[in-house]
Amino acid sequence: MLPPAPPSAVAELRWRVFEVADAAGFQALTLDLFRLHGAHNPIYRAYLEASRIDTERIEDVDAIPCLPITLFRSQRVLLEGLKPAVSFTSSGTTGSTTSTHHVPWPEHYERSFLTSFCAVYGDPKEWRVLALLPSYLERTGSSLVCMAEKLIAESGDPLSGTYLDKYGELAEVLRRSEAEGRKTLLIGVTFALLDLAERFPMPLRHTTVMETGGMKGRRPEIVREELHAILKRAFSVPTIHSEYGMTELLSQAWSTGDGLYRCPPWMQVRIREVNDPYASVPDGRTGGIDVIDLANVASCPFISTQDLGRRNADGSFEVLGRFDNSDARGCNLLLEAN
Repeated sequence: MLPPAPPSAVAELRWRVFEVADAAGFQALTLDLFRLHGAHNPIYRAYLEASRIDTERIEDVDAIPCLPITLFRSQRVLLEGLKPAVSFTSSGTTGSTTSTHHVPWPEHYERSFLTSFCAVYGDPKEWRVLALLPSYLERTGSSLVCMAEKLIAESGDPLSGTYLDKYGELAEVLRRSEAEGRKTLLIGVTFALLDLAERFPMPLRHTTVMETGGMKGRRPEIVREELHAILKRAFSVPTIHSEYGMTELLSQAWSTGDGLYRCPPWMQVRIREVNDPYASVPDGRTGGIDVIDLANVASCPFISTQDLGRRNADGSFEVLGRFDNSDARGCNLLLEAN
């Protein structure tokens, strides 16, 4: 058994996450978290040992191994000595094994998504927030629902709210928002947005449409370009925004409609070789997406996802699909036509 993580060290590193402002700050905190998890995270430590990684020889962020995301399905990924106050679970599909992310400090998650949201979209009080999240609302433990409900509460708008299958009611609120000229965010799971587009197409001049991915077997998978084209036609909007997040991460990357996701300062994406999890590929080439999310202070900041993507020189990235042999996830990403 590993020794418990020193509470003072955890508190200090947790405080530093949202102070990261440049590459030097990111590098320093990442290495400090790597040393903490290498010494006090039983699952990550076991992974390093099984991979024969000499932690003493790692002095650069690019050399830090990322934990396979599938371990969140079968293991309790958490620093020794910490206890979860909340556990987020993935939606999965029928018969699949879901992931669990144990979070000791729910307010830390809230600070993460609120800070990054405000940096891109401004104060939630400027928005009317409408969340179309069927399937997610029908279960407990969804981090996406937690985020949406907090944004709704922060908006302070009496018409902000979540919707299950109330498409007609949602359409009426959208019409009212348009008539009022009210700045509105419509955030929805992919299949539900397509349902809304088919049943209640309307021009949305004051509404930002944001998809979070997710067909959940309700519809055939389609390429992202086709999805966005359908939604743009139905709602007469110039762009479709997107959110890249998952149960195993406490941070989100946002796309404002150009197909490129951008991370907050404490989160970075790198691309690995498809057949070698320890080798990175240059910018512009396709490979597996690895995420360093420093907000994951308690669980593991170094996550190797099952998503395929491509990073650009400015740090932005595209999501191109998933590995062919990966299990379907509740937030299954759309494939890009090549």
